[in-house]
Amino acid sequence: MKNDLMKMLEARKEEMIQIRRYLHENPELSFKEQNTAQYIIDFYQGKDVDIQTNVGNGYGIIVTIKGEKPGKTIGLRADFDALPIMEETELPFKSKNDGVMHACGHDGHTAYMLVLADCLIQLKSLLSGTIKIIHQHAEEVPPGGAKSIMESGLLDDLDAVYGVHLFPDNPVGHIGYRSGYAMAGRTYFKLAIQGVGGHGSSPHLANDAIVAGAHFVTAVQTVISRRLNPFDMGVVTIGSFDGKGSFNVIKDRIELEGDVRYMTEKTQKLIEQEIHRLVRGIETEFAVQCELTYTADYPPLINDPEITKAVVTSLQNSKEPEIREISEYPMFSGSEDFSYYVEKIPGTFFYIGCKPQGVEKVYFNHHPKFDIDEDALLVAAKSVGEVVCSYFELD
Repeated sequence: MKNDLMKMLEARKEEMIQIRRYLHENPELSFKEQNTAQYIIDFYQGKDVDIQTNVGNGYGIIVTIKGEKPGKTIGLRADFDALPIMEETELPFKSKNDGVMHACGHDGHTAYMLVLADCLIQLKSLLSGTIKIIHQHAEEVPPGGAKSIMESGLLDDLDAVYGVHLFPDNPVGHIGYRSGYAMAGRTYFKLAIQGVGGHGSSPHLANDAIVAGAHFVTAVQTVISRRLNPFDMGVVTIGSFDGKGSFNVIKDRIELEGDVRYMTEKTQKLIEQEIHRLVRGIETEFAVQCELTYTADYPPLINDPEITKAVVTSLQNSKEPEIREISEYPMFSGSEDFSYYVEKIPGTFFYIGCKPQGVEKVYFNHHPKFDIDEDALLVAAKSVGEVVCSYFELD
């Protein structure tokens, strides 16, 4: 089966590229991916599979491929939402939707997965077990799609789950992995500070919300530098400070928005506790009222060590020329809602190098000039195909 699968994927490389380009040209934002979801559904029409649509809190799709004989069940996940970014590439298939761009590679994830799934459908008579293809909506925007798909109960029968991500920090043919803690958890917070406005000439008659907010911006960094164990990872970022007013008016209200990253739930709880404590102190010190919204978005992504080891072994033993190098990645402070799958199901999430060739500068995911080497699509398809064949012990 494996030999047949790899040949089929090679023959359909150009199809993967064309699908990726179509999706790149027609991106849709998280929770608004109606046309993309329909494109995926149409792809499976007439094929011998079960299709479940509108799974979870949006346009999630689960395609079930049942083998000839009973056996274990695994899940393969690919996300398909885009980002609110104005594309700045000069690609002939650049986004047609102003302010929306596939700047994270989800177009490539969906393209390789569609072709791989179709090949697996054609070979399912050789399969003893079941494969569920998880086409996931809304990875980019909390609460995301993964949590609700898990809550649907449609994946309760999975014995293992796998996902990959395209990253341009390594060339095509390079595959990265990380066992255990792999990607950070993420929390969103919003702090509204209500003071007393006044004239700039009479600060003693007002309680300046901007001064209180500025103090918070500086002091919150001491949570990381003075409250967190130096061997633990934590980041607090203030991404928005909305305090615009008139130059000679003491502002009565401001709003801050920020982002917290951490690698363990213990760290998450410590940072949350300290931020709440800091906010209470600011209320007392500056005689202002604070309203803190603190919402944990995605938990840390923890790859199952045994599943990861099996993936690494299968890729290292691969004879496919496109799979050239396997290496361990360091922990990554980015977040991924694939973490919700591996909270409940043994699984792993690995990384596919897609560094474009012949460019002076490589732009990482979420940049307006982000692009990939499309040869990486075949690498993704073959690597996940290898994992599937290895899991089901198919030669």
